Amino acid sequence: MNFFKRAWLNLTAKKGRSILLILVTSAIMLFVLAGLLIRNAADTATSNAKQRVGATLTLSANREAAFKKMRSGSSTSKTSRPKLTTSPVKLSDAKKIAKLSNIASYTATVSTSANAKGFSAISTSGSSSAGGMKGMGGSTTSSGDIAISGVTSTSTTSAFENSSSKITKGRGITIADEGTNNVVIESELAKEDGLKVGDSIKLKATTGTKQTYTLKVVGIYKASASASTQQGPGATDPSNSVYTSYTFANTVKGTKYKNTADSVTFNVSDPAKVSAAKKAGKALINTSRYSLTTDDSSYQTVKASMANVKSFADKIVWLVAIAGTIILALIVILMIRERRYEIGVLLSLGEARWKIVAQFFVEMVMVLVVSIAIAGAGGKFVGNQLGKQLVSQQTTTGTMSTQQGPGGGAPGGNTSDTKPAGNMQGGGAPGSNSSMSSQKQAELAINVTALDLVELGGFGLAIMFLSIMLASGGILRLQPKKVLIE
Repeated sequence: MNFFKRAWLNLTAKKGRSILLILVTSAIMLFVLAGLLIRNAADTATSNAKQRVGATLTLSANREAAFKKMRSGSSTSKTSRPKLTTSPVKLSDAKKIAKLSNIASYTATVSTSANAKGFSAISTSGSSSAGGMKGMGGSTTSSGDIAISGVTSTSTTSAFENSSSKITKGRGITIADEGTNNVVIESELAKEDGLKVGDSIKLKATTGTKQTYTLKVVGIYKASASASTQQGPGATDPSNSVYTSYTFANTVKGTKYKNTADSVTFNVSDPAKVSAAKKAGKALINTSRYSLTTDDSSYQTVKASMANVKSFADKIVWLVAIAGTIILALIVILMIRERRYEIGVLLSLGEARWKIVAQFFVEMVMVLVVSIAIAGAGGKFVGNQLGKQLVSQQTTTGTMSTQQGPGGGAPGGNTSDTKPAGNMQGGGAPGSNSSMSSQKQAELAINVTALDLVELGGFGLAIMFLSIMLASGGILRLQPKKVLIE
């Protein structure tokens, strides 16, 4: 009788012991599979994060160089106070960087302010239309009570992407609105002044000839209660923020701002190459005039949290594998003690010792096959539960770190989903940054595949082999004559 047949007969004859072995092995395989699934899902989530959150480069005025120039001017001029002079970003310079191979798309942020004419802006106890602010070029201008965000599409701004703002009536700004005076206003401002879609409002510029512009309301949006002010002292309430085409925002700022932006943000297709993209971009611009900064905080946040999840998953796999090996080795040792007489008879009949060891191994492999099937059925559920707990823990830790640390993106910067290179996309509200997106966490997609089961089978065979080897010492030392006499 070969040892394969003996293994089968032994398992079917002693059903209670076989069921116990299956339950113990299934529990071990279940947690090993859960660890493998979480580890693989963390790898996939980290890889997907490159496309989902990505990294950005922000091109803006070089304020450090401007301050240095201002200080040098103050040493030569003692009669007048020096002014900080910065230059807007020329879109022609931005397009040079946009042509780099690793740049997926770019977005422009154009922001300014104007005064409401014929309707009233929302006022708060802390708001004031008095005072001044420094404009581009160092000129002092009065701050308007309406914040204007020049965009190509409201749907690509951070506020609408993160659902902190939503269109409730009409539509948002699109690329078709370039060159028009269409505007999207906030719902509270609309209620206060009795405005609806199709109505017209007037805004008076605070610079130059202080021209008055008539705009058509094409949409109304609702800002979240947590929306923060993003303009000067004259537009402290978020309800005073309106969205227009970026071309209109530049018109309000003045003719010298045509084809410029406050800042331009480039989406890097591969966050791992953001440093190389920055180096290549700096070679194309005048670094004394422009500053090119990186922001891959979103990717690094996801990468760090997933690295922690993967590390914990690896620990689960190895701890369960080691503990499982020890547990199964003890079970096999006890099983061998129970079957000493059977082993003695087989040895006295001339059966090779390695075949007896192989019989035990075949029995455990048969148990393993059933256990892998059970683990495969329940692995996704256990993996999902463990994965949610791990990601939740990492999200909490990451959020606390973000709140304690410095803010997210570069001032004036804005991020958007990947678009065809060359699209001019407006940023969010003036002065917005990517702190919201930097707190995004990758979600674990737990799915049991054939490859996962093969990998689990490999771990299971290794555990079974080590268990049998640890327990086979007793078989190799047994003397059949002594066993039969006893």
